[in-house]
Amino acid sequence: MSSKSNRIILIQRIFIWALYFFSGFILYSKKGILPSSLITFSRIIYPLSIFWLQIRIKKTTNFLSIDSKMSTSQLWFNLLPVIACLLTVIFSLTNTSLYFLEKLSNS
Repeated sequence: MSSKSNRIILIQRIFIWALYFFSGFILYSKKGILPSSLITFSRIIYPLSIFWLQIRIKKTTNFLSIDSKMSTSQLWFNLLPVIACLLTVIFSLTNTSLYFLEKLSNS
């Protein structure tokens, strides 16, 4: 039973990473559909988000480790990569979706 569960998880992760890498390919190689500031932000943060996600996935600690004893700078140091990564995922996937919708409507 666990072997089947592990295969499903592996297939899901491969699908998600393939989709994210493909959206990065569209982001860098094609004209952006979103406003240029969002495209520029996504192009800057996209490679960093891949490395950051890999580090967070391999770590066994909490995804977002926030403690009440943290200083403000420590809190921002933990929050900013998460916010930037989430925004990059949203912008790159939205750009890919809009790119495909534009290609389908022009066909």
